[in-house]
Amino acid sequence: MIKELAQELVDLIFDWGYLGIFLLMVVESSFIPFPSEIILVPAGYLASQGEMSISLIMGSALSGSLLGAFINYYLALTLGRKILQKYGKYFFISETALVKMETYFEKHGHISTFTGRLIPGIRQLISIPAGLSRMNLVQFSLFTALGAGIWALVLTLLGYFIGENQELLHTYLKQITIVVLALLVVIAYVYYRYQKNKK
Repeated sequence: MIKELAQELVDLIFDWGYLGIFLLMVVESSFIPFPSEIILVPAGYLASQGEMSISLIMGSALSGSLLGAFINYYLALTLGRKILQKYGKYFFISETALVKMETYFEKHGHISTFTGRLIPGIRQLISIPAGLSRMNLVQFSLFTALGAGIWALVLTLLGYFIGENQELLHTYLKQITIVVLALLVVIAYVYYRYQKNKK
């Protein structure tokens, strides 16, 4: 069934072109968890066949990711805070906790947003605490674009160079995910040391 879904998505991308990539990335980046590799790897493969342009794929993917992230951000900003302020006490989330989250994102929102966009399962959700804490929109946009852009480029290039070899693709994707997570641990540690030395 997953294979059939992937094939249907490839067909959708082929039929709708860059609009298809944009819309699917909006979905992937917003409230519906959806693996971006199913979108961008086939698109990269189509680029290798001369059917698409990598720069236009990246433009479509990045703009779609940003729009999806903005949807989560503004839903959390406008509805999330009201809901939590009213019902948060039933889930042990107090107004004090919201203030602490806001203070945290004011200081560390940029690194949290950037690293969050590179972690599977987290990339769609990181926009929610950013919206709840009223993170600076310019910073949010910049670091969302940076994280989403890196991941989109990795997937597109994977599709471009080895899109036909599914077994090799799966192996490389797994290895790349591990390497990215290891790098994020290093970045988090360096950032922690930097913040500690500033004090």
